[in-house]
Amino acid sequence: MQNPLDAYNLAGKVAIVTGAASGIGEAAAEVFAACGAAVVCADLNATGAGTTAQRISDAGGRSLAMACNVTSRDDVRTLVDKSVAEFGQVDVMCNVAGAMFPGMIEDLTDDVLDAGIALNLKGVIYGTQYAIKAMRASGRGGSIINVSSGAIDLPYEGIGLYAFTKAAVAMLSMTAAKEVGRYGIRVNAIAPGSTMTAFSTWRLQNPDGTTNQEAFDTFIEQMKGMSPLGTIGEAIDQAQLMLYLASDAGRWATGNIFRVNGGMTTQW
Repeated sequence: MQNPLDAYNLAGKVAIVTGAASGIGEAAAEVFAACGAAVVCADLNATGAGTTAQRISDAGGRSLAMACNVTSRDDVRTLVDKSVAEFGQVDVMCNVAGAMFPGMIEDLTDDVLDAGIALNLKGVIYGTQYAIKAMRASGRGGSIINVSSGAIDLPYEGIGLYAFTKAAVAMLSMTAAKEVGRYGIRVNAIAPGSTMTAFSTWRLQNPDGTTNQEAFDTFIEQMKGMSPLGTIGEAIDQAQLMLYLASDAGRWATGNIFRVNGGMTTQW
């Protein structure tokens, strides 16, 4: 009898992960590598991307670190082209990079709007476009995983720009799945719930960069209260879902929005 865990083996596959310097992107890069993939760790934070790639290499994996500003079409094109040049193909593309851009809708300036759309939406579009081109060229098919957000399900004051750009990412993913399924390319979005990363806790810092412990403790309790499980998620919880979507285990999964959110949508 075949071992069902064999479907999660990524040996021979090449994965690109943006936002790989920290948080969900970092966790995904390490999980993919642990399952045998060669991983290209991309981030605007080149040092952080290099650290993630080095850990993968130190553990015996194959990795490449690249600085990449996903708001630049040229940067993303170069990222994919160099990945193909280094490893031969692209089998998995994870568009993780994003940012919050807090502010009430009535106060959003053109500069903030443009920055939020460029990073959270256009960056994902670029990654999806160039991954499709590479996957079609190889004839191997592939899996594209775009990170949306639990904010698409539950409206919160002050993060409207983040929420509606992430909602657009979800629809982008479903539409792309319909367009490229004929080439054996799967496209899905994940919509993480509250996940303990630097991304989710940066606003709890004091002006000197230290953590405001009282605000941090309050935040944690609020987030736990949103889950029937009474817990808050970790980056690995999202990375394990991404492994399923990247691997042959998820071979019939496409055009969907997958939620690992501790049941937060039941609390609305």
